[in-house]
Amino acid sequence: SPSEEVEDTNEPTKRDRSHLENTLKLNEEKPADDVSGVLQRLRKIYHSSIKPLEHSYRYNELRQHEITDGEITSKPMVLFLGPWSVGKSSMINYLLGLDNTPYQLYTGAEPTTSEFTVIMHGPKLKTIEGIVMAADSARSFSPLEKFGQNFLEKLIGIEVPHKLLERVTFVDTPGIIENRKQQERGYPFNDVCQWFIDRADLIFVVFDPTKLDVGLELEMLFRQLKGRESQIRIILNKADSLATQELMRVYGALFWSLAPLINVTEPPRVYVSSFWPHDYHPETHRDLFLKEEISLLEDLNQVIENRMENKIAFIRQHAIRVRIHALLVDRYLQTYKDKMTFFSDGELVFRDIVEDPDRFFIFKSILAKTNVSKFDLPNREAYKDFFGINPITSFKLLSQQCSYMGGCFLEKIEKAITRELPDLLGSIGLGKKPNVLSCDVTGCGETPKNRYRKP
Repeated sequence: SPSEEVEDTNEPTKRDRSHLENTLKLNEEKPADDVSGVLQRLRKIYHSSIKPLEHSYRYNELRQHEITDGEITSKPMVLFLGPWSVGKSSMINYLLGLDNTPYQLYTGAEPTTSEFTVIMHGPKLKTIEGIVMAADSARSFSPLEKFGQNFLEKLIGIEVPHKLLERVTFVDTPGIIENRKQQERGYPFNDVCQWFIDRADLIFVVFDPTKLDVGLELEMLFRQLKGRESQIRIILNKADSLATQELMRVYGALFWSLAPLINVTEPPRVYVSSFWPHDYHPETHRDLFLKEEISLLEDLNQVIENRMENKIAFIRQHAIRVRIHALLVDRYLQTYKDKMTFFSDGELVFRDIVEDPDRFFIFKSILAKTNVSKFDLPNREAYKDFFGINPITSFKLLSQQCSYMGGCFLEKIEKAITRELPDLLGSIGLGKKPNVLSCDVTGCGETPKNRYRKP
């Protein structure tokens, strides 16, 4: 009746939240599983077996990626990406019940979020400036300092005393605005996105079915998501704003426009629902939307429960890259020493090698010596820049990086990759389904051989 509709526009009915509490186990008083012992062992392996080689061959200057202790102990991170005004902030408000509190994230039809907002756990509601977050080395955000002052002004932290945030951290990002130049943002937006993408355990890419606009900015974003397909979930939000037939069309159109951007055998999971506190629009598929929402919450729960496996896999992947880098620098150095004679000009000799490493089989020999995947090899150009800053003569050969007490750097990292980290993974897998994903991503089965040592 018309009178009901009038009432409806004044105060939309709120949705029941019990499924949120139940699926995310927010009311369970069980002690959080104790992971501090595993984290201590992980830190120890990193500091004793991986970091020495990382430092010795200045891996940080190649990849700009040093792992801080804050990063090893940080909670799983859920990243919200997508065009502007698709409901990313509303979704976070809804999941955390922040609506109508002073700390709800701003939402609206215009592009409202211009900052990267990190929502984390704290004893009481408070806001933290980006500059403060980056200065605190105990937090995992200190590496963000390298993106400069302009960016730190666009970074903000909100602490909320919510049960879910004891186990996970949310990151809301500025919406992608097509037809707008990156330069206008005043900081390297894509690089910052990449930093968060590399560290996210779950990536929600949110769309609004009434305005599907897959343009250049979005294509750029999906290019940055390459290799992270297993973490991506696509959300078709505000699904109750369309009639069913229209929604089916949009669903097809979304897949059609994303297909060229995601070339994987298994497409990412798409969730179709309306993630906000108001009740679903009448005459829509409420049951379907509710089921979809519960699936998404179960997905989120799974990530929280697998956080240690993912952390170990992340450190192991890092160790594999550090090891390849060390083998390459060692090979460049060996080639340089072989070519040098008493009368050679060192700089000219080395320029020759850096300009055309294939002539000296530098990359080929690494692929042959160790079962390294060719996809893990850094590109040759990166090494031109790397040696531009770090002269070859400032490095030592791997065979000289051994001590009587400490053993050899290379052997230690290989032991970490093949034995210590998989053993750590095994120790937490007891009583749990083994997490297939970790081994898929990092190839736990590979056993690098050290062919430098005579049998």
